[in-house]
Amino acid sequence: MNSLNGQQEVDGLVEKLNGFSNPSGGTLACMLNSEIGAVLAVMRRNVRWGVHYASDEEQMEHSLIISFKELRKKIFSWQNQWHRVDPVLYLQPFLDVIKSDETGAPITGVALSSVYKILNLDIIDSQTVNIDNALHLIVDAVTSCRFEVTDPASEEVALMKILQVLLACMKTKASVSLNNNHVCGIVTTCFRIVHQASSKSELLQRISRHTMHELIRCIFLHLPSIDGNRHRLVHGSQSNTEDAVFAYTQSLQGNKHVNGYRSAESGNELLAVSSDVPMDTVAVQTNDKTTEIVHGKNSSTSSDSSMADPYGIPAMVEIFHFLCSLLNVMENIDIGPRSNPIAYDEDVPLFALGLINSAIELGGASFGNHPKLLTLIQEELLYNLMHFGLSMSPLILSTVCSIVLNLYHHLRTKIRLQLAEFISGVLLRISQSKYGASYQQQEVAMEALVDFCRQPMFVTELYVNYDCDISCSNVFEDLANLLSKSAFPVNSPLSAMNTLALDGLIALVQGMAERIGHDSSGFGEASPSLELKAYEPFWTAKCNDYVRPHHWVPFAHSRKHIKRKLMIGVDHFNRDPKKGLEYLQELHLLPSKLDPISVAYFFRYTTGLDKNITGDFLGSHDEFCIQVLHEFARTFEFGDMNLDTALRIFLEAFRLPGESQKIQRVLEAFSESYFEQSPHILANKDAALLLSYSLIMLNTDQHNAQVKKKMSEDDFIRNNRKINGGDDLPRDFLSDLYHSICENEIRMLPDQGGVAVFTRSHWIGLMHKAKHAAPFIVCDPGSYLDYDMFAILSGPSVAAISVVFDHAEQEGVLQSCIDGFLAIAKLSAAYSFGKVLDDLVVSLCKFTTLLNPFFNEKSILSFGNDIKARMATVGVFTIANCYGDHIRSGWRNMLDCILSLQKMGLLPARLARDAADDLEAYPDNDRVKRSESPASQVPATIPSRKSSGIMGRFSLLLSLDAEEPAPQPSEEQVAARQVALQTVKNCHIDNIFAESKFLQADSLSQLVRALVVAAGRPLKGNSSLEDEVTAVFCLDLLIAITLNNRDRITLLWQNVYEHIANVVQSSVMPGTLVEKAVFGLLRICQRLLPYKENLTDELLKSLQLVLKLDARVADAYCEQITQEVMHLVKANAMQIRSHIGWRTIISLLSITARHPEASETGFETLSYVMSEGAHLLPTNYVLCLNAARQFAESRVGQVDRSVRSLDLMAGSVVCLVRWFNQSKEAVNEETAIKISQDILEMWMRLVQGLRKVCLDPREEVRNHAILLLQRCLATDGIRLTTDLWLQCFDPVIFTLLDELLETAQQSSPKDYRSIEGSIILSLKVLAKAFLQSLPDISQSTSFCQLWLKVLSCMERHMKLRFRGKRSEKIHELVPELLKNVLLVMKTSGILVPSDPVGGDSFWQLTWLHVKNITPDLQSEVFPREEMEKLQEKQPKGGCSPLPDGNVVVSPNETTA
Repeated sequence: MNSLNGQQEVDGLVEKLNGFSNPSGGTLACMLNSEIGAVLAVMRRNVRWGVHYASDEEQMEHSLIISFKELRKKIFSWQNQWHRVDPVLYLQPFLDVIKSDETGAPITGVALSSVYKILNLDIIDSQTVNIDNALHLIVDAVTSCRFEVTDPASEEVALMKILQVLLACMKTKASVSLNNNHVCGIVTTCFRIVHQASSKSELLQRISRHTMHELIRCIFLHLPSIDGNRHRLVHGSQSNTEDAVFAYTQSLQGNKHVNGYRSAESGNELLAVSSDVPMDTVAVQTNDKTTEIVHGKNSSTSSDSSMADPYGIPAMVEIFHFLCSLLNVMENIDIGPRSNPIAYDEDVPLFALGLINSAIELGGASFGNHPKLLTLIQEELLYNLMHFGLSMSPLILSTVCSIVLNLYHHLRTKIRLQLAEFISGVLLRISQSKYGASYQQQEVAMEALVDFCRQPMFVTELYVNYDCDISCSNVFEDLANLLSKSAFPVNSPLSAMNTLALDGLIALVQGMAERIGHDSSGFGEASPSLELKAYEPFWTAKCNDYVRPHHWVPFAHSRKHIKRKLMIGVDHFNRDPKKGLEYLQELHLLPSKLDPISVAYFFRYTTGLDKNITGDFLGSHDEFCIQVLHEFARTFEFGDMNLDTALRIFLEAFRLPGESQKIQRVLEAFSESYFEQSPHILANKDAALLLSYSLIMLNTDQHNAQVKKKMSEDDFIRNNRKINGGDDLPRDFLSDLYHSICENEIRMLPDQGGVAVFTRSHWIGLMHKAKHAAPFIVCDPGSYLDYDMFAILSGPSVAAISVVFDHAEQEGVLQSCIDGFLAIAKLSAAYSFGKVLDDLVVSLCKFTTLLNPFFNEKSILSFGNDIKARMATVGVFTIANCYGDHIRSGWRNMLDCILSLQKMGLLPARLARDAADDLEAYPDNDRVKRSESPASQVPATIPSRKSSGIMGRFSLLLSLDAEEPAPQPSEEQVAARQVALQTVKNCHIDNIFAESKFLQADSLSQLVRALVVAAGRPLKGNSSLEDEVTAVFCLDLLIAITLNNRDRITLLWQNVYEHIANVVQSSVMPGTLVEKAVFGLLRICQRLLPYKENLTDELLKSLQLVLKLDARVADAYCEQITQEVMHLVKANAMQIRSHIGWRTIISLLSITARHPEASETGFETLSYVMSEGAHLLPTNYVLCLNAARQFAESRVGQVDRSVRSLDLMAGSVVCLVRWFNQSKEAVNEETAIKISQDILEMWMRLVQGLRKVCLDPREEVRNHAILLLQRCLATDGIRLTTDLWLQCFDPVIFTLLDELLETAQQSSPKDYRSIEGSIILSLKVLAKAFLQSLPDISQSTSFCQLWLKVLSCMERHMKLRFRGKRSEKIHELVPELLKNVLLVMKTSGILVPSDPVGGDSFWQLTWLHVKNITPDLQSEVFPREEMEKLQEKQPKGGCSPLPDGNVVVSPNETTA
C-alpha cells in the first residue's frame, strides 16, 4: 500500500508539460482505465472504504466507487470518438473525489494526478465538446478541494498536485475558455497554498512559489494579444483584492500558525483549500473564524457578466492589483517578540515584487494600452516601489530597481515624473548615503544607476525631459555629479562603489561617443539667438511637436537656456527675495513692471525655491503679495478633487507659515480657488475655508506627538456641524476626510537637509502634477543634445577617471579608464572642446612616468614593468593619432614624453617620415642613396670636409664613451625593454608627424611651437651632448612636419625659419645640430619650390642663412651644401624667376669657386644654368656672368674649367640676341626701348667681365678670354648704339691694351712672350671692333677723338720695348692692322683729302699720327695718281674737321 501510494506521489511531482503525442482512441481508453484502477486501488486501501465494501456486499456501494465503475464500462466503447464525448463524463468521478471531504489526502492526491494526466494527454482542446463546462468544473473542484489530513507528507503531496492541476488548466490550449472569475480563483488558491507552505517543507515552498510565478507569466503573457472587446473591467473589483490582502494580514497575525492553517493532529480533522461555499466564494480558515473574499460581491449586473466572460483585462487588473496590494501587508502586521522582522520585511515583499516583475516583463508596453492597468502602475505600484526602495533591505532594493528598469524600458512615456522621483528620491539619495543607507544599499543603488546609464538613450531622455524642464530638478546633472564624486576613492585601494561609479561614467561618455556621426546635424550647440530681448511668458509653453527632433530639440535648447538663468535667479531669491526678483527682471525672466500673475507662475513652476521663503512671501500682508497669493492659488486645477487631496497638493508647493494671520490669508485664497473649481458638496467658499481649517487642526492633532488625547471621528464630525451654509456636511464625506488625514499626514514641516521627505501627500501632489505635465520625449539614436550634456559631464569625468586611474591596480579597471579617456577624447574632438582634450592629454602624460627628466637603464626596467604607465602611454598617443586636430597646449606634454622615449632609446631610428622619403621624388640613383637614413652612415673619426653624414659627428660623440665594454643586461632588463619597445610600437608615434598634414591649422601651429620650445634656444659655445641630441631630434621632427605640410607652409614658415636661423647663427663649430639645420633648410627648399611659386623668393631668401655660417662651419659642409644646391637648381630652375632668388643661389655657387672640394659641383650647377642659355633669364644674367667670371679667374680647378667658364660667359650672348629680338614684339614702343636698353647693358656687363679675365696670369685663359671678347664684340644679332660702342673702347679695349702693356713692361722675359701674344690678340680686337663699329661711330661727334686714341694706342705699341728690344711681331702687326683700317675708312668715304688752308684737319691729323707709326703707309693707301685725282675733285671750300670740332664727312665728297 505504501509503495503504491509513494509511486503515485512521485508521479504527481513530475510535470509532464509536453504531454503525450496524440495517442489513439484505444490507447486513451487504456490510460483512462489505468487511472480509474489507481484511484479505486488507493480507495480500497483506506479502512473506511475497504471494510464497508467487504462486510456488506449486498449493501449499495458508495456513489464515488459506483461512478468509477460506470465510467469503466463506457470508456472502451468510445474508441475514436473522444472529441465528441463530453469531457464531463470521464472527469466527473475524479472531480467528485477531489471535492469530497470524506476522502483522505492520498486518495485526493491520486485523483488530482489523474486529472493532471488527462489535461496533458491533449484529449481536451478548444474544439472539444462542452469544453467550457469541463474546465469550469475542474477549476471549481480543485479550488474547492477538501480532504482529511492523515499525515504531513500526504498533505504536501496533495497540495503540490493541486498546484500542478491549476497550472495545467492555465497552460492547456483550451484555457481560453476560462472566465475571469476562474482565473482569479486559480491565482487566489495558489497564493493560499504559497502562504500555507510557509510552515511546510522547503520543497513545497519552492514548488508553490514557482507555480505562482508560472501562473503570473502564463496569464500576462497574453496581455499583448488581448483585443479591445475584452478590456472592460468589472466595477468595484478593487475591493476583492483589498479583502484578500486583509485576510492575508489577519492570517499573518495568527498567534500559533503564521501560515493561517491548522495542521491536523488527528485523522478526522479537515484541511481545506476552500470552504464549501458557492463558486464565487473562497474561504480562508484562521483558527475559529472564516473571512470571505467574494468575487463580484458588490458588482452590478454588468460587472458580473464581465467577470463571466473569457478571461482578459478584468482578471489581469484584479490579479495585478492584488499583487500591488501585497506590498502594503507589512504596514498592518504586528511583529511579536519571537518573530523575525527581517524575514517578514523581506519575504513577503520580495515574493510580491518577483511576481510583479514577471508580469511586467511579459506584459511589457501593453500595460500602457489599458488605462486601469496603467493607473495601477502609475499610482499604486510606483508609490510602493518608492516606499520599498527606501527600505533597509538591499535585496528588496535590488528587486525594486529591476522592476523600475523594466518600467523604464516599456512604459517610460507614461511615468515621466514618477521615474524622475524614483531616480532622485531613491537611487541618487541612497547612493549619496542619505538617511543612513548601508554600504550594501549604496552599492545596489549604484548598480541600478549604472544599469540605467547603459540604456542607449537614457541620459539623453533624462536631460531633455528633466534638465530642460523648468519645473523639474536637474536629474542628469545630479547623476553626473554623483558618479563623478562617487568615483573618487576616499581611501586606497578602490572600493566597489568607486568602480561602479567609474562604470557609470564610462557608460555615459561611451554612449555619447557612439552617437557621434548620427544624423543630427544642426542640433548640436545651442543657438546664440536664445538670448531674451524682453520678457515673454514662458512658464507653461509647450512644444508643437514632441516627436520630430527638429521641433523639440530647439525647444529643449530654449528651455534649458531659460532654466540656467532661472536657477541663478532662484539662488538670489532664496538669499534675498527682493533682490532675487530684481535680478530676474534684469534677465527678462520677469516683466520690468512686476505683475501678480508672473510672480505666481514663478512660484508655481520653478524648482529649487526655498519653501519657507515662498510661504512667508505668499502669507505676507502686503497688497501685492496677496494678489500673488490669489493668482498662485488659481494656477492649481482642483476640479473633481476631494478637499483633502486639493489641500495636500496646494501645501506641497510651499511651507504653510506658522502665524495665524498668514495661515488665514493662505487658506482663504485656497478655499476661494477650490470652491470656484469644485462646488459640488460645499455651499460656499466659507464652508471650504472652515473645513480646510478643520483639516489643518485635525492634521496637527493626529500627527503631533505632544498631543496625547487624539481627536476621534465623532469629535471631528461634531466640530464641523452647520458649516455648510448652515447645514451639515454628509457624514460619509467627513468620515472619509477624517480617515484620509489620520492615515496620511499633511506634512507642513520644512524639508530636512534640503531633501524632500517622501510621503503619501507628496505622492498625491506628484500624481496631480503628472496629469498636466508635458509628454515624455522619446529620443532616437541621435546626438541632438550630447553637446550640452558633454559640456556638463566633461570636466568632472576627466577628473574622476584620472583619480581612479591613479589609484587602480587591476588591469581591467585600468583598461576601463583608458576606454573612458578615449571616449572623452572622441567627444572633445567632435564638439571642439579643445581645453578638455588638453587637460586629458596632460592628465594621461603624468601617468606615463615619462616626464621624469632623468633616465637610465632602471627607467626602462620600471617602464617595462609598469602596466599603468604603458597603458597611459598607448592611450595618450592614440588620442594624438586620432584626435590631434583639437590638441593645443597638450602637444608640449606629449613631446616631453616623446623626448623621454627617445632618450631611453625606445624610438625607431627614423621617427620622422615625410614626403622626401618617397623614392619617386629623386629619379637618379645617387640621390636616392644619399637620402637614406643618416644612421646608416659610418661616423668619421674627426670632423672633416668629407663627412657627408648629417648624424656623423653625433654618432661619434655617442661612441666616445664606448671604449669600455658595457655590462650585459639581465634577462629581466631584456624582457622589460622588449615590452617597452612593443608598447612604443603600438603607439604609432611616427604617424603623428607623418599625418600632420591632416591636422587643423591651430593644432599644427601649436605642435610646431611646442617642438621649437622643446628643442630649446641654442646658445653660442659648447652645449651638453644631451641638449644637442634633443635639439637635433626636435629639429628633425620640425623639418618632417614642414615637408609634410607644404600646402600650409605659410602657417609654419616663420617659426621654422626663426628656429633654424637661431641654430645657424649660434653655431661656431661644425656639429650635428647645425648640420641638420642647414641641410634641413635646403631640403625644405628642394621639396617646396615645385609647389609654392608664391613662396619661391622667401624660401630662396632663407638660404642666405648659409651665407652667414661661421667660416669653420661653412668650410666643413661646403661640398655637401653645394651638392644640395645643385639638386635644388636642377629640380627647380624653372620655378626660380626673381632676381632675389637667383642672387641667393648664385651667391652660394660663387663661394664654391675657390673651394677645392666644392668648386667642381658648383661649376656643374652653374653650367646647368648657363649652358646654351637653358635657364638664363634677365633676372639672373648678370649674376651668372659674375659667378662664371669668378670660376674663370679661380685657380682652384684646372685651366680647362676656367676656359669652360669663359665659354659659358661668351655663349650667353645667344640669350641676349634672343631677348633683343623678342623686345621688338613688345606691346608698346616705350616698353621695347626699355627692354632693349636693359639687354645692351647686360651685353656691356658681359664684355666688361671678359675684359677682366683677359688679364688673367694664365696665358691660355687670358688668350681665350681675348678671343671670346672679340667674338662678343662682333655679335650680329644685337644693334649696338654709338654711345655703347664708344663705351666699349675706353673702359674695355683701351684699358685692356694699357694694362697688358703695363704688365708686359713689368713681366719677366719668360712671361713676356706669353704677354706678347695676348697683346697681339688684343690689338686685333681693337682693329676689328673699330672696323665693326665704324658705320655707327663715324657719325658721332666723338669719332675724331676715338680715332686719334686708336692711332695713339697703335703708336704706343709700335714703340714698345722690352729691355731695349722691340717686339717684332707687334711691329709687323700694327702697320698691317692700321693699313686695313685706313683702307676701310677710305672705302667708306670717311678718310678723304682736305684743304690744308683751314688748319689741322681730320685728314692731316690722321696722317700725322700714321707717319709716326709707319711713314710709308700713306703712299700705300693713297697712291700718288689716285691722290691727285682726289685733290682735283675736292672742292676748295671743303675742309676736314679738327680734332675738337664736329666732323661731318659727306659720302658725296668721297671717291670710290
